[in-house]
Amino acid sequence: MLSPMSKIGKAIRLERILDRRTRRAVIVPMDHGITVGPIPGVIDLPATVDKVAEGGANAVLGHMGLPLHGHRGYGRDVGLIIHLSASTSLGPDPNHKVLVTRVEDAIRIGADAVSIHVNVGAEDEAEMLHDLGRVARTCDLWGVPLVAMMYPRGTKVKSEHGVEYVKLAARVGSELGADIVKTNYTGSPDTFREVVQGCNVPVVIAGGPKMDTELDLLQMVYDAVNVGAAGVAIGRNIFQADNPTLLVKKLCAIVHKDFTPEEAEKLEL
Repeated sequence: MLSPMSKIGKAIRLERILDRRTRRAVIVPMDHGITVGPIPGVIDLPATVDKVAEGGANAVLGHMGLPLHGHRGYGRDVGLIIHLSASTSLGPDPNHKVLVTRVEDAIRIGADAVSIHVNVGAEDEAEMLHDLGRVARTCDLWGVPLVAMMYPRGTKVKSEHGVEYVKLAARVGSELGADIVKTNYTGSPDTFREVVQGCNVPVVIAGGPKMDTELDLLQMVYDAVNVGAAGVAIGRNIFQADNPTLLVKKLCAIVHKDFTPEEAEKLEL
């Protein structure tokens, strides 16, 4: 149970992530350096943060190295979400996410929120669920918003984008105390509506693998928002774009101004 002080603190910090007018967000994850290494777009983190901030992103998300190597102090401000869990692509089971940072460490470095990754259906699901519950209670204690990345992954999961799996994963996040849930888009507005309706907290969609065209990405975001999604948490589709600043501006137009994909595509810097 949140104390009155913690409740106020969490509400104040959430406004640095979710726009106070639209209650939606454009979040740009940059936590890929631990998973797959220095891929294009996250080699120079300060430069990439500056580009997406100038485009109007509400927040960036990454590990402790993100603020340590130059999160802000110049240009337009942007919210900071510190990711608490990790695994590498070289590990024996990349789906097994372990805690590498504490909530208190994120607070000390100036985070507005924290995030944790849980693979529902993975072999080590039990440990990840345990960590999610414990982290959620710590976040309640300190008044820090929690973003839960909830993905269906494992031997029983026939499709990571199947609505029956995605809506279960999303619901688990809200049941255990997340303030925002990030999960996969299910491929159609009708099916994703089920995910949003079955989750008790705002849901943002992941970008997934790099998409073929910009219009495909804009259409996906438009469709998700129109059935109740609270925005996006998209990484490589943004930071590996030809012009990340302009793409973020287009996504913000859809998420916060209800532009159509065709209207957003015509925007210029």
